[in-house]
Amino acid sequence: MSVNRVSLPFLPVRASLARIVFYALVIVALVFFVTPCVWMIGAALTSSGARLSHPLALWPSAPTFEHFESVWSNGLARQLCNSLLVASGTTLLSLAFAFPAAYALVRKHFPARLDIVFLLMVLVIKLMPPITVAVPLFALAKRLHLLDSSIGLILVYQIYTLPFSIWMLLGFVREVPITYEEAASLDGAGLLQRLWHIVLPLCAPGLVATAIFALIAAWNEFLLALLFLSTPSRFTLPLVVANYVTENGIEWGDLMSVGLISAVPTLALAGYTQRHLLRGFSGGIK
Repeated sequence: MSVNRVSLPFLPVRASLARIVFYALVIVALVFFVTPCVWMIGAALTSSGARLSHPLALWPSAPTFEHFESVWSNGLARQLCNSLLVASGTTLLSLAFAFPAAYALVRKHFPARLDIVFLLMVLVIKLMPPITVAVPLFALAKRLHLLDSSIGLILVYQIYTLPFSIWMLLGFVREVPITYEEAASLDGAGLLQRLWHIVLPLCAPGLVATAIFALIAAWNEFLLALLFLSTPSRFTLPLVVANYVTENGIEWGDLMSVGLISAVPTLALAGYTQRHLLRGFSGGIK
């Protein structure tokens, strides 16, 4: 009893120390992740002369939008539209094929371990050196006259986005109770009606989550775009960003401006669909 009485006063102290350590770690993590973002915004708002005199300054004393005006006057709006077209086209095409494929694999009683097969496919494609996939795809696209076109790039991106989309949607389709479809079938609903009115609405959170990941993958892809596109007016944003890193130096102001502009659409989409994304991660169907 005496030992317990002596140790009890130390419990609040230990709890306070644990809380202090926790908040200290949170602050360190925030500083670690926020500082590069602040520096990026500051570099985009810093004039070229001020950047040369104070290269490590986090924030300019006199912010300017000259870099945003410079990159926009160089035709950034066209490349931004190209990226939107390619990323949205890739996402829609992936979902258009992945959703029926996932439904067929689930409802036709394929082995449940098929999830592992698609996961392995995704991992193998991700782990392979990109150039091993890019070279045969380049030869195939050249024969089909799909080089230097957005359509060709959308089709090529399916090698990354389609297996991943099928793997993600398998779990969501499997959670839809088959009794719902059986009841609708007894009422005379056909396959397309069941898909449109039952399965698709219940899988909406999963579709949103899958779409966001597919869109970000297509939005940030660089190597295939570099190989397949040769006309500057058809470049996507990753190619535009690379143009500001030259053998003569790095144009930090223009580079950070393009980086901020390219990050806005994906951040806005993720923020707008955050509710569906969280539901998609947590299972969506209750």
